[in-house]
Amino acid sequence: MTVVVLLKKIPNKIHIIGSVGSGKTTLARELSSKLNIPLYELDNVIWKRYESGDIRRTEEEREEHFNTIIHSETWIVEGVHNEEWVSNSFRNAELIIFLDTNYSVRTYRIIKRFILQKIGLERSNYKPTLNIFFKMFKWNRYFEEVGKPNFYNKFGIYKNKILVVTNTKEIKNYFN
Repeated sequence: MTVVVLLKKIPNKIHIIGSVGSGKTTLARELSSKLNIPLYELDNVIWKRYESGDIRRTEEEREEHFNTIIHSETWIVEGVHNEEWVSNSFRNAELIIFLDTNYSVRTYRIIKRFILQKIGLERSNYKPTLNIFFKMFKWNRYFEEVGKPNFYNKFGIYKNKILVVTNTKEIKNYFN
């Protein structure tokens, strides 16, 4: 399902969603830099990051923190989440980018990312353990089978502002 979005101006509120390894964070960083819009990773809304280890925010803390973000003037939010707690982001976004990257490409990127993190060439918000590595394959499959259909069932009502992207060329064409 590719939806063409026609905007009169560059959006100030962008939500990027996709599976593990789809390119969400890379795209969000590029757009944040190019458009000078602050970037927020949903994982960092869920977790308080500390040197000694991460602590999960309570639902109330998470909601308060997230509401502060989405009620600001500009933002780029990225993450795999499409549960009810992120629904206000989809509602308030001027553009929703759904990264529908090929499953095998995502699988390759999961492997590549793990190797680069283990040898210290790529940083992460988490410790790259074998347990997390194998969970990423599980999350990738889950997104394909459950997350993607759920997104369209819940948030397809915003089809006029959803841009489905299967490769980076489509994004470059959109913003140029």
